[in-house]
Amino acid sequence: MITDVRGVRVGHWTDPVARTGCTVTLLPAGTVASGEVRGGAPATREWDLLSPERRVMRVDAVVLSGGSAFGLAAADGVVRFCEERGMGHATAAGPVPIVVAASLFDLMVGDGSVRPGPDDGYAAGAAATDGLFDMGAVGAGTGATVGMWRGVEGARPGGVGSASVVVGDLIVGALVAVNAYGSVLGPGEEAQPVVVPEPTPAFAGNTTIGLVATNATLDKAGCLWVAQGAHDGLARVLAPAHTTYDGDAMVAAATGDVVAAVDTVRSLGAWAVVEAVRAAVSN
Repeated sequence: MITDVRGVRVGHWTDPVARTGCTVTLLPAGTVASGEVRGGAPATREWDLLSPERRVMRVDAVVLSGGSAFGLAAADGVVRFCEERGMGHATAAGPVPIVVAASLFDLMVGDGSVRPGPDDGYAAGAAATDGLFDMGAVGAGTGATVGMWRGVEGARPGGVGSASVVVGDLIVGALVAVNAYGSVLGPGEEAQPVVVPEPTPAFAGNTTIGLVATNATLDKAGCLWVAQGAHDGLARVLAPAHTTYDGDAMVAAATGDVVAAVDTVRSLGAWAVVEAVRAAVSN
């Protein structure tokens, strides 16, 4: 699990009736992060700040939510949660929490009028644990589906998944909310050439969003390489991946405890993403 990385905590808020929710990852002080979007229809917050040329280095939390762009409001509650605990980028007026968010489209499942909001984001932050947490149809993955490219009859539930790999002192973990237009490939399966149909209007929104966290020491440019590798992992396990109907967005965060080569972290991160995606649909 991504919580194998020391200091990383994960919490969910879930509405099983409306079938939506949010998942919050709280990061230890000094965490450096970057990110990349490859899907054609993203819903994100504070994403420009992740670019290596931007001045602010730290990230305090990453919010994954359902509710499409409406669900980005959950990040407001996480900002409040972090502010109350003194977390944030130092300014003359006090710390300003740096909270990055991405949302997936689940409005056609359950009750689309119910979306994660500030109080729900706060609740997910308050529930965060550095131990085991639920996977499957919880948090941001509550209303997720996969395989919609095959039509409604070919779709199956998506969800939230996590996995990690440990090599010596190096730990790389992944957390994903899988709501992909494509299908999830099992071990030994390979993507085949397919004609990707236009989605029906009722199911034209998808997205896989997530985070790779490591205890490696990386700068923002190194984190960007790892985020790009996370998308490589999505391309290995989702078919088709990164379509114009997906808003695929991945963050990479480094807590800075272990010296490691960025290419090693990138390779392990891609593997962790593959296993996290499969864990999301097997629970």
